[in-house]
Amino acid sequence: MGLKACLGVESTAHTFGVSIVTLDGKILSDEKAVYKPPMGRGIHPRESAQHHTKTAPTILQKAIEKAKIKPKNIVAVAFSQGPGLGPCLRTGATVARALASYLKVPLIPVHHAIGHIELAILTTGAKDPLVVLVSGGHTCIVAFAGGRWRVFGETEDITLGNLIDTYGREAGYPTPSGSAVEADAKKGKKFIDLPLTIKGNNVSYSGLLTAALNKLKGGKWRREDLSYSLQEAAFTALAETAERVLAFTEKDELLLAGGVAANRRLQEMLKAIAEEHKARFFVVPREYSGDCGAQIAWTGVLAYKHKVKVSIEKSFVKPKWRLDMVPIPWRKT
Repeated sequence: MGLKACLGVESTAHTFGVSIVTLDGKILSDEKAVYKPPMGRGIHPRESAQHHTKTAPTILQKAIEKAKIKPKNIVAVAFSQGPGLGPCLRTGATVARALASYLKVPLIPVHHAIGHIELAILTTGAKDPLVVLVSGGHTCIVAFAGGRWRVFGETEDITLGNLIDTYGREAGYPTPSGSAVEADAKKGKKFIDLPLTIKGNNVSYSGLLTAALNKLKGGKWRREDLSYSLQEAAFTALAETAERVLAFTEKDELLLAGGVAANRRLQEMLKAIAEEHKARFFVVPREYSGDCGAQIAWTGVLAYKHKVKVSIEKSFVKPKWRLDMVPIPWRKT
């Protein structure tokens, strides 16, 4: 049969992605289209789902052509079952079901956050890390134990990515706003007092967001200084909790994953913590930090090798699905 691969479909939020990854972990293609809402607005679930529906045929064709693979060599189709926005998830699931049915191959459900983690491990070479996962949909500190990824710390309200995007929209930037806010923050010179909330190993960002938006609307502070201060406060809270968990678990690897992992300042803070505790520091490559089909395809490969699959009749999407509820048969405890 020759080369064997898994096709992965990502559609949790603003990104529709398709990737083809071989069973030995080679990423043959990773194509995507990103829904960009009008200025001043966040992601509208139905509008994003419509975007995915329109772009799916083109992205799918590009992924297959770039991979230079024959349909008969695709042995499984994986899809992001959750968590995420319901309409967006259902669009991707529909595409994946159709493909799996047509190709007569197993349909594999993938948890989006675990996809981020597993792709980061594949692309960095980390073995057993403490993972700081930060994106628009996730902010948590996890480590593998007892057959699952266990949450040692997380956000109690909004995620780090949500914090930055919401602030960015009010500051006049398009969504997603991460790179624009980061560039703005580099121009900041003065730290403006903002609330930093840590509760045990958890962080809370809603108060920080409210304070930053109030100051932004007040017009008394430079936007660049506010962007700088927002990042420093948000990242310091996360770094403090990550250091506490790293000391507790005594892991010798620290891995930063997810869309916000691309932020250089956050990388600097966590790298310093890793060095302090004599742990190796890893960061997911920038091209794979955001949502993409590769995270679904590679995790699909891991699941396929351990006979994880779902029938089309039971492949319901799960908009609210915790990663610590997912058994991981491919990792040793």
